[in-house]
Amino acid sequence: MLPDVVSHVRPAGRRFAAVAMVLLLSACNRASDAPAGEAAAPSPAQGGEVNLYTTREPGLVQPLLDAFTAQTGVKVNTVFVRDGLPERLRAEGERSPADVLMTVDSGNLLDLVEAGHTQPVQSDMLAAAIPAHLRGADGEWFALSLRDRVLYARKDLALDGFAYEDLARPEWKGKVCIRSGQHPYNTSLIAAMIAHAGAEATERWLRGVKANLARAAAGGDREVARDILGGICDIGIANAYYVGRMKNSEEGSEQRQWGDAIKVIRPVFASAGEAGGTHVNISGAAVARHAPNRDGAVRLLEFLVSDQAQGLYAKANYEYPVKAGVELDPVVAGFGEMKIDPLPLTEVARHRKQASELVDKVGFDN
Repeated sequence: MLPDVVSHVRPAGRRFAAVAMVLLLSACNRASDAPAGEAAAPSPAQGGEVNLYTTREPGLVQPLLDAFTAQTGVKVNTVFVRDGLPERLRAEGERSPADVLMTVDSGNLLDLVEAGHTQPVQSDMLAAAIPAHLRGADGEWFALSLRDRVLYARKDLALDGFAYEDLARPEWKGKVCIRSGQHPYNTSLIAAMIAHAGAEATERWLRGVKANLARAAAGGDREVARDILGGICDIGIANAYYVGRMKNSEEGSEQRQWGDAIKVIRPVFASAGEAGGTHVNISGAAVARHAPNRDGAVRLLEFLVSDQAQGLYAKANYEYPVKAGVELDPVVAGFGEMKIDPLPLTEVARHRKQASELVDKVGFDN
């Protein structure tokens, strides 16, 4: 049809129609670039819009984005990228419409930084709200919420304190449950142990934990609580926010029963001495390197560390606020005060590969 249109207009009109056709075909080709199963990238953001690329389930962050829009009038276009975010950004290059990049796990966020997909941001508001070891020194990345790696214990167990090193003690033989050692939550914990105690001590510890397993290292964090209720194990390592979800589930539901069967203890790294604290991973974000709406991106990040947004993280997702003084969900508040391990997340990330290799070396998941 388009060639017929071009052939029936005068020469000047033909040139105009030909150019229009080229632009139309180019636009169609760009629209088809999105990977199968993923949302197509939005157009580059204008003054009143921010484009967010996120690996987090959209439903978990939508309440915060809605609050941002209600307060500022700035619309947030969300593109959910389950896998391959660095690859997508590399393919889009300077044409990328992404303004903000959001992900979970410090390693994933730092991978984006190292690949050159982010840009530095200087913000007094972000610097005041986020402790120094939970953000990039040059403003390339920022933690927005914390996920503490805690001990689930049978609720009637006479146990008040715990160290991560205790998981390898002989008294817990056949009583420990945990998910795969290769899962990022556990790889991060093992990497932190390497940073604190060294590779040799961590290997001995990991072998001791494997010897104490009540079942193969598999499943998810909630399955640790399920198996404690079922009498398969007495203790296990998992993320605290799952307990908030379980204990706030419908009365009588399976997940409520799992949550009610356990208590939470926040372990510390004994090998760190007085400085030892509880290991945390993060959800976090950065401003994209080629952000069309950089000012809007910074504005969104600043909102996400406001009291309002941090309260939503705490009450909607049961994650621990990165900003001090924010009211917690009652279930999470019941876990007691948290002393965060002060080890910089960049130091943890530096040992991730070594941690993964140790998991395979000791056959932890076999």
